[in-house]
Amino acid sequence: MSAERPYDLAHLGHVELYTPKPDESLNFFVNVMGMTESGREGDSVYLRGWDDYEFHTLKLTASKTAGMGHLAFRANSPEALARRVAKLESMGRGIGWTDGDLGHGAAYRATDPDGHIFEIYYDTRWYEAPAELKPALKNQAQRYPARGCNVRRLDHLNLLVLDVTKTREFLADGLNMRCTEQIMMDSGVEAGAWMTTTNKTYDIAFTQDHTGVPGRFHHVTYALDSREDILRAADIFLENGVFIETGPHKHAVQQTFFLYVWEPGGNRIEVANAGARLMLAPDWKPIVWTQAERSKGQAWGLKTVESFHTHGTPPVE
Repeated sequence: MSAERPYDLAHLGHVELYTPKPDESLNFFVNVMGMTESGREGDSVYLRGWDDYEFHTLKLTASKTAGMGHLAFRANSPEALARRVAKLESMGRGIGWTDGDLGHGAAYRATDPDGHIFEIYYDTRWYEAPAELKPALKNQAQRYPARGCNVRRLDHLNLLVLDVTKTREFLADGLNMRCTEQIMMDSGVEAGAWMTTTNKTYDIAFTQDHTGVPGRFHHVTYALDSREDILRAADIFLENGVFIETGPHKHAVQQTFFLYVWEPGGNRIEVANAGARLMLAPDWKPIVWTQAERSKGQAWGLKTVESFHTHGTPPVE
């Protein structure tokens, strides 16, 4: 009989992205992605999808280069937060406490084996829509913006790492996440893994970075309601001169219907119909994809573009 695992993390809370073109990036997220600005502090602007319940899910910070500042998970309770802090400290991964951000209270910071900064918090600021953004239906966070792609909510993110296995073990042990799918090369090297802390099939993914540079960012994903919304998003990106890297198409791994673009600062952004599959089985065993299976490309035969394996932020000279 297996021991019951406490799932201490509630969900992915937010991501901080750095951009060397803050005005252009802000225009992209507000007017092309259709996000709403919820606040500003220092060099950062706080943004949200129209049905994100928290104050923000994206922190956009002006910087000399693109990349990820940190990612954050909300804990299920103060007690769950304390358990994760104790575990991370025992692993030697802890950085320490911060007073929090504009959108949440005290947060504990830690690093994965690659140097990415993880943050865990519980106290949060629920979004309160101003009068002009109050929805007709009180069970959604704000009025549908009818602007750009109209992204609904933060869904997941993908990191680039030097050692996929070490990162997976860190997330399993330190954050009590479970693996749902992974890629194993013929050499025995683990090339990618997808992990969840919710009933979604994944909240975070990470793939091997072949540049040898640690701590890089691959993409963040915002969810739309349907495949048709993603097809419409492709037209919106086209009309606004946004570089479309690949898609619309369907992934083989996780079956996400996807579209990838690069925002003006250089970070990769995905819009996806990502909530179609749910992870309901408590005894799910990870699906393992072989090198030969992945070489076939995506679900309907589209070959994975080369830049998907090489482009990340910060860029490598």
